[in-house]
Amino acid sequence: MPRATTIAEILQSGTPGARALGAPGVAPLSYRDLAALARRTTETLNGLGVGRGDRVAIVLPNGPEMASAFVCIGSCAATAPLNPAYRSNEFEFYLNDLGAKVIVLEAGADSPAREVAGKLKIPVLELRPEREAGAGAFALSGGGPAGAPSGGGFAEADDVALVLHTSGTTSRPKMVPLLQRNVVASAWHIVESIALTPGDVCLNVMPLFHIHGLMAAVLASLAAGAQVSCSPGFNALRFFSWLDEVNPTWYTAVPTMHQAVLARADRNPDSVTRSRLRLVRSSSASLPPQVMAELERVFRTVVIEAYGMTEAAHQMASNPLPPRARKPGSVGVAAGPEVAVMDEAGGLVPPGATGEVVIRGPNVTPGYLANAEANAKAFTSGWFRTGDQGVLDSDGYLRLTGRLKEIINRGGEKVSPLEVDTVMMDHPAVQQVVTFAMPHDKLGEEVAAAVVLREGQSATERELCEFAAARLADFKVPRKVLILTEIPKGPTGKMQRIGLAAKLGLGL
Repeated sequence: MPRATTIAEILQSGTPGARALGAPGVAPLSYRDLAALARRTTETLNGLGVGRGDRVAIVLPNGPEMASAFVCIGSCAATAPLNPAYRSNEFEFYLNDLGAKVIVLEAGADSPAREVAGKLKIPVLELRPEREAGAGAFALSGGGPAGAPSGGGFAEADDVALVLHTSGTTSRPKMVPLLQRNVVASAWHIVESIALTPGDVCLNVMPLFHIHGLMAAVLASLAAGAQVSCSPGFNALRFFSWLDEVNPTWYTAVPTMHQAVLARADRNPDSVTRSRLRLVRSSSASLPPQVMAELERVFRTVVIEAYGMTEAAHQMASNPLPPRARKPGSVGVAAGPEVAVMDEAGGLVPPGATGEVVIRGPNVTPGYLANAEANAKAFTSGWFRTGDQGVLDSDGYLRLTGRLKEIINRGGEKVSPLEVDTVMMDHPAVQQVVTFAMPHDKLGEEVAAAVVLREGQSATERELCEFAAARLADFKVPRKVLILTEIPKGPTGKMQRIGLAAKLGLGL
């Protein structure tokens, strides 16, 4: 049987009676019912004048309905999931930028997106959960744009499946279109790299307006014919009860979530003992080697760190499963696209040399929407420039040294914040650390670090600076260490270096 190249084909290829979608406290939805829901959704949208290529904004809370809406609407149109926590001005920007043809909201939900949609004259489709029919079952109702869609039926491989914006931490967010064949290729890459089978069950705790959860948890599970159980969002207090109820074989998360799980693991020893996790996956930010080791010790399983980004429909590299080596501090080997390192002049460099990480392959976006300048900078000789600095070793394992924009330039001396993070995480009192640039009147930038201490542990700023000074060259040692109860994070749970100095009041 040929491998699926569209979301609709993935849904149709699952074993009809097998479980596809689940959720804590809800009966599962089968592949048969999920495929039927995709067909009904396609007919409904086509009947409202929405079809292939049309952009459908989706504003739904985390859970099985968000997962099913993504794959069912994505079977026939271009989905554009948006963070439900956005304020009115943010919804107005993103909906205008997207040129959304319709917006999907939960029936009765009091979201500022509803008022903004009215202001922009974007038709609202109400999604009504039908959980008695299974996790993720829903009905759509409401008015759509007049006329027939430009293209009806299921989407084809070269149609856009998903449109997401980049984070826009230093500039206007860019729109990333991902084709059906891009997202499905990425799903297959994840299936292969962590050997997913129909017997696997994923517990999704990632937000489903972000590429990580959409691809690694939802679409990869469905491509494997496996089950994904969708939580209402990450909650460290409820994680272990979900572990008991869902009985997953794996979960994927960002490092801050893993650290929050570890902080509560000793209070839930029975759940930890009962768990049947065959792997834990980490992506979207660098996983400190110390956290990797603690996860493996606590859950008695393998931890796989992967490397992803929106423009690659998530996965680019991944540490392999045993018996191949996993290298702590490395994001692994190429796991889908080709991966290389490029110098500033556009030439590829040999193993051991540092430069910009570049990729090319079937999961990579064809280019940003309506942004010729960004595309000219992003693509060189067919390679996509990730904006990450790194080095490939002789075995093909990639080690990231930081985002190029996050490298600290201390009077001409370049400091990798990841290197400083790794050293400071070795201090027994440190639970989390993020190193970042703070403004300096003479050097331009100086090294600073924000730290969260382990419960019951203590350390002073001076002690932490002295600890770093004994292990790092002088110019890499933080001149300022802030001890916080919590480090500010982005909407997906990642700690953000860019802009952190201003948030913490460290501007000039």
